[in-house]
Amino acid sequence: MRTGDAIVEILRREGISTLFCFPTTPLIENAVAAGIRPVICRQERVGVDMADGFARVTNGKPPGVFLMQYGPGSENAFPGIATTFSDSVPVLFLPLAHAREQSQVFPTFRSSRTYASITKQVEEIVVPQATTAAMRRAFAALKNGRPGPAMVEVPRDIIDLDAGNDAGSYRPFTPSLSLPNPADVDDAAKRLLAASCPMILAGQGVLYAEASAELTELAELLQASVMTTVDGKSAFPEDHPLALGSGGNTFSGPGRLFLHTKADLIFGIGCGFTRHQLTTPALPPNLPIIHATNDPRDLHKSYQTEIGLLGDARLTLVSLIAAVKDRLGGRLPNRSPAADIAAERDAWLGRWHARLSSAERPITPYRVMSEFIRVIDPAEAIVTHDSGSPRDQLLPFYRATRPRGYLGWGKSHQLGTGLGLIIGAKVAAPDKFCVNFMGDAAFGMTGLDLETAVRAGIPSLTIVLNNSTMAIEIPHMKLSHERHAARDLGGNYANLARELGAWAERVTDPGDIAAAILRARRATEDGKTALLEFITSAETAFSHRNGAVD
Repeated sequence: MRTGDAIVEILRREGISTLFCFPTTPLIENAVAAGIRPVICRQERVGVDMADGFARVTNGKPPGVFLMQYGPGSENAFPGIATTFSDSVPVLFLPLAHAREQSQVFPTFRSSRTYASITKQVEEIVVPQATTAAMRRAFAALKNGRPGPAMVEVPRDIIDLDAGNDAGSYRPFTPSLSLPNPADVDDAAKRLLAASCPMILAGQGVLYAEASAELTELAELLQASVMTTVDGKSAFPEDHPLALGSGGNTFSGPGRLFLHTKADLIFGIGCGFTRHQLTTPALPPNLPIIHATNDPRDLHKSYQTEIGLLGDARLTLVSLIAAVKDRLGGRLPNRSPAADIAAERDAWLGRWHARLSSAERPITPYRVMSEFIRVIDPAEAIVTHDSGSPRDQLLPFYRATRPRGYLGWGKSHQLGTGLGLIIGAKVAAPDKFCVNFMGDAAFGMTGLDLETAVRAGIPSLTIVLNNSTMAIEIPHMKLSHERHAARDLGGNYANLARELGAWAERVTDPGDIAAAILRARRATEDGKTALLEFITSAETAFSHRNGAVD
């Protein structure tokens, strides 16, 4: 079997039916010959984001796969791959490499060297007979432990060489999972029951472990409130009475109240407690922490931890549920934070009512988001934000009710990432209404890949909040804007979308927001890629930003 065919045979056996890619690489032809569909992007960075969004929705079963050429193709993919690494997303990258006789020569770009710092596993196939083993190691990295990207670099001179017959006997394998120390589990159960107001912080490890049901059962047993990280948003149903929403750069009212004034113990599950204000809430000083993770590098990384539980998130939760039930003996703790959560949520939404229902023109982005939340059932949708203001405005108010119903991200936060994510999400979940909220600056970075969705028949919706300026930079660019209008941007993005073949509307009347959203949804149901452009104000108010009071 030739090297290219061996790689594709292993992909096929691992359940890969779609590849995201940009030429030139002969592996595209090999894949198509084997019945695998290629989605050809307009630029590599966005193609990586498509594979990223696909993998998030499938929980890596199967992972996303991205192919690119050597040199410029690999170089252009860097920011997207950095995002998969920082957000721990299982994506396999198969860059073509220069021929082996050239690959060591300065200044030839080598993916296996350059990407070592932002991949979980990377290697170059040095001889064709090593192909199957290299692919097996890559899939082992994708499936075991903390998820993350893996890369196999394929020199162009070995694609057509004989790789042997190992790929014909390749068998996909299941991940190896581990349990935490039972004594530590029992100690954690004891401390959680002894606390007066324990709070759970759930990360995306809960999503990858498919442990949302177990998380809900534990929260109800403990009568503990639950906040998610931004990456973990949707791991816990946010319409649940114990839900605090997500925490990062912004918070809901109940999230801010419980994290900063009520919680006396934090149980982190499937999170790294990384100090990164955009995606993980900063914890108050001296708050005791129980930390459950499948990555030993996380333990004691950012905070001193009372108990560390090292193991798979679902197996950890199952063990902890059993230990808590044993200690409770059929009773429930004499506490319930649900009433306080509901009261604070009502008060918080009351403080935001004027913005969420505003009839002002230009339209406030909060009115757009509020109308979307009112008319779209979150159980039928997959929603993501882009970087900057749309992220911080949407996260506190949107209530995700199903696992993977919201794709949160942001530690490596390039503008424009949301477009590729939602295209990939729609490939993974064609029955869902897949929607990306982005600003006009973000659309300027990656908007031409809307044509990819049109051409490939991927009917997602992009909502562009167009305020014609970089509002978030108002405090930082005063002189440059005064002298050179340096913050201002421009464009009619609905017109551009129509020219690219999409269904599109430009909306200026706040009274037409809901109807426009429903028209766009019908367009996607008819198989059309859609874009809604809302002319919005330069809104710079945020809910409890960095923990501050509204």
